[in-house]
Amino acid sequence: MTQATGGAKPAPHINIQIDREHFSVDVEALTGAQLRALPDPDIPESRDLFQVVPGGQDHKIAPGETVTLKSGMRFFSAPGQINPGSSAVALDLRI
Repeated sequence: MTQATGGAKPAPHINIQIDREHFSVDVEALTGAQLRALPDPDIPESRDLFQVVPGGQDHKIAPGETVTLKSGMRFFSAPGQINPGSSAVALDLRI
């Protein structure tokens, strides 16, 4: 016969990528703002954060949006505003 352990679940161990950098988190969900704070330095407000959706359109993550995490998820940041035709702005996609 086994005894109950008090119902405490072990913390999850979830591996994700943001801008090709690997992170291990111990929670099942984070907000967009919390995801932006994982890299050092944080992803600035001038950039948008996207979740990579294999075979579909990538999903833009709002700062207050809660994302349920699964190991292997990938995210990337991109300039929040792109000025077509402007030679002074280089496109910087960190996929």
